Amino acid sequence: MKKRSKRYKALFKTDEKNKKFELKEIIDLVKKNATTKFEESIDVSLRINLKQSKGGDLSLRTVIKLPNGSGKKSTVAVLCEPDKVEEAKKSGAEVVGSDDLLEIISSGKFNFTNLISTPAMMGKIGKHGKVLGPKGLMPNPKLGSVSENIKEAVTNAKSGQVEIRNDKDGNIGVSIGKKSFHDDQLLKNFHAILDALEKEKSNNTLKGDLIKNTFVTSSMGVSYKVKLGKSI
Repeated sequence: MKKRSKRYKALFKTDEKNKKFELKEIIDLVKKNATTKFEESIDVSLRINLKQSKGGDLSLRTVIKLPNGSGKKSTVAVLCEPDKVEEAKKSGAEVVGSDDLLEIISSGKFNFTNLISTPAMMGKIGKHGKVLGPKGLMPNPKLGSVSENIKEAVTNAKSGQVEIRNDKDGNIGVSIGKKSFHDDQLLKNFHAILDALEKEKSNNTLKGDLIKNTFVTSSMGVSYKVKLGKSI
């Protein structure tokens, strides 16, 4: 039998199997449990009902701007035409390039967290999908990462914009901030995610409940099941 640490055992004493907690109570518990030496993220995990689309399983993918940011530092790269390189540099992007950036992408040796492309460069970036796709970095006009307005796209990427996307099993994972955030900031970010999902439900004319269950946890903590105030 695997030996558990004292911290592990102490954390699980605060959770009751299958019990749903009020969100404010969960935020308090999760922050108290975040006792590691680094600042832990506060994360939300949702399970959605996939069997709602007439054409097959439901697939949600959108971006939202968290009102209080995610607390994560974004390193933004911009792929643009040579005559727009200076504009992109002034926008605040850490990495800027044209064909030279494509060579870096092709090598797979890069550490940026966001990639923005101008429409004119999308024809060249397609063949790099195998590198960018698995990392979730392939620019997409629906997500605001393909744009002529470079400054706006970079600003959005750096100001707490997060992607909401479900996997094949209907799971969605997204960070709503850090332990250092005030409770109200975390609550507002959480409700912004629910509002975005409610909007997606309306846009896709879905019937019944979209969200099966919701959990909140910290990077190294236990998860707590949320008692939602309304069905979505």
